[in-house]
Amino acid sequence: MNPDYETLLISEPVPHVTVVTMNRLQSLNAMNTQMMADLRDCFASFYVDQGATRCLVLTGAGEKAFCAGADLKERNGMTEEAWRRQHAIIEQAIRAIMDCPVPVIAAVNGAAYAGGCELALACDFIYAAAHARFAQTEVALGIMPGAMGTQNLPRAIGVRRAKEVVLTAAPFSAEDGVAWGLINRIAAAGKLMDEVLATAARIAANAPVAVRQAKRAMDKSQDLDRANGYSFEIEAYNRTVGTEDRIEGIRAFNEKRKPDFKGR
Repeated sequence: MNPDYETLLISEPVPHVTVVTMNRLQSLNAMNTQMMADLRDCFASFYVDQGATRCLVLTGAGEKAFCAGADLKERNGMTEEAWRRQHAIIEQAIRAIMDCPVPVIAAVNGAAYAGGCELALACDFIYAAAHARFAQTEVALGIMPGAMGTQNLPRAIGVRRAKEVVLTAAPFSAEDGVAWGLINRIAAAGKLMDEVLATAARIAANAPVAVRQAKRAMDKSQDLDRANGYSFEIEAYNRTVGTEDRIEGIRAFNEKRKPDFKGR
């Protein structure tokens, strides 16, 4: 993967964990065309080749915002044709995050509004700083969520609550997000990345093929009935049986030691 993105910082603070930081601090990490193209290309690269990465973290630069949504300064005066072309890139970026075979944790370090909230929702789960706030503000601007918000938000918090959030465009707190099932954990002040990286490292310590297959099966649980979902689960399960990691995991358990998984 090429780490040289104009609007992203790529780092590996612990082994096998890659942190992708949206780095438009002066704009509260708002989604301009370049950043969405960078996110698309970054996450699509992991679809092709995971390399040594076993878990990803998506976060924003600074402490004020994860992502404030679309860059409305860039969009001011944008023609309808240009708007549609830009949004096509956003659609590709969201799909690339959701299709990424590697688990993705959103570390929401501040405001996650509109498209920023949708970026967090596209990740596998969310940890948030105590001061983080969320909102789907699109209808107050004459549009509606267009980055899977009307699909991912109801799946996370239920359709009735999602309708309230989207149709009022009102912000809500991290505490609300936990109570509604949107957020997995609120981190204490200054501890967000410590907690996220601890969880990411725990995921990365598990068998990579098994983790990827389990993620795929759980994603399918949202689209298939239970019987067909179980059929998919068994297909995913069977792909782990022939791996070296399966042999190593059982051997390590019996030898009372930590397994050394190779991802094959």
